[in-house]
Amino acid sequence: MSNKLHIVSLGCTKNLVDTEVMMGKLQNFELTDNQSEADVIIVNTCGFIDAAKQESINTVLNLHDARKEDSVLVMAGCLSERYKVELAKDMPEVDIFTGVGDYDKIDELLVEKKSRFSEAVYLIDGAERVVTGSTYHAYIKLSEGCNQTCSFCAIPSFKGKLNSRNLDSIAKEVEGLVAKGYWDFSFVSQDSSSFLRDQNVKDGLSLLIQRIELIEGVKSARILYLYPSTTTISLLKNIAKSEIFHNYFDMPIQHINNDMLRIMKRGFGKKDTLELLEYMKSLPNSFLRTSFIVGHPAETKEMFDEMCEFAATFGFDRINVFAYSDEETTSAHEMSEKIPAKTINKRAEILGSIALEAMQKSLKNEISKEVQIVIDGESEEHEYLLSAKELIWAPEIDGEIYVNDRTSDKELEFGKIYKAKITDMLGNILTATVDNA
Repeated sequence: MSNKLHIVSLGCTKNLVDTEVMMGKLQNFELTDNQSEADVIIVNTCGFIDAAKQESINTVLNLHDARKEDSVLVMAGCLSERYKVELAKDMPEVDIFTGVGDYDKIDELLVEKKSRFSEAVYLIDGAERVVTGSTYHAYIKLSEGCNQTCSFCAIPSFKGKLNSRNLDSIAKEVEGLVAKGYWDFSFVSQDSSSFLRDQNVKDGLSLLIQRIELIEGVKSARILYLYPSTTTISLLKNIAKSEIFHNYFDMPIQHINNDMLRIMKRGFGKKDTLELLEYMKSLPNSFLRTSFIVGHPAETKEMFDEMCEFAATFGFDRINVFAYSDEETTSAHEMSEKIPAKTINKRAEILGSIALEAMQKSLKNEISKEVQIVIDGESEEHEYLLSAKELIWAPEIDGEIYVNDRTSDKELEFGKIYKAKITDMLGNILTATVDNA
């Protein structure tokens, strides 16, 4: 088999980890950005909502149109898993289909040139990854699947119940990455605050924090995707006490109206949600990210207005806005009180503007502050500007900082932490100067 590989990872950071596992199994291949010269093309798909599903299908078809003769086109991941029968019938362009259970066997599938769907979801355990996108940061997957029953979410239908990795497996992976020079980690899963609950451990994240703090070389960490009803004040206190884990709180609450939270089957009402959020906000140097869904069946204008008022006034640093997607296998799909698509899109536009204003306010609040930043590389804006981010921020999603390397007496190195002063804001990008001390 020839050995040029073109690989595309769509969807969330959890998918990215799985893509990196496949790359780890195919290190005998030469990576290429040119799909027309690739001998093997792999698309790790997303099957979460309609927009993601369509993006996955379009990506596969576009790559097929540009591929060379005798190349192998592989469709892997969530969309393949969710619609394995339909896709095999409707997409003859694809040579190999595989789902969410065989990322570590991709080399075998290419040799066999056969589709395969394992019954169990793949749980990373000791597989070598090729970490992409950074020389210092890596995502660490805590678990697969989810025990929640949110009305709008189809993930449990194709990812199954919660299946947590054990602490030894996670620690070993982090230690291996530290040995390769990585020192910043984001811990991810569908429901991170339920980590180890499937093993009858109530506060697995607190144990994780303790374990990771013992690993020499870890300088920075954050936890993504906290679920309200499984997040406790005790956990938040343990995060706040940590010298490694930031007070970075990524908790998608999806709504704030009490009736809508009940309809969404979130397991938590407005009062308890507010208690968690207020506590997070009270912690020093805290950073709050959340997500809202607009247009869920039975969402009234009054419910939506309440959510908008809350989003505008609470003080979130970042807000994701999702338009409701009517997914089969979910309980919301069976509801009769559907919101017209035009109304959903309008609501998403309104809340999106509020989210933008919240981000801009958060960024403006950083001006004149002394912060820790990490230099990622050269900026695309100007040859004298470097691209950086605040250390607490999650990579790529929370923003960019321009640093003028000509204002520093020392040569600034990529992947290094520096003290800096935020000086201004250009559009939605902060500017900073590095402390020369």
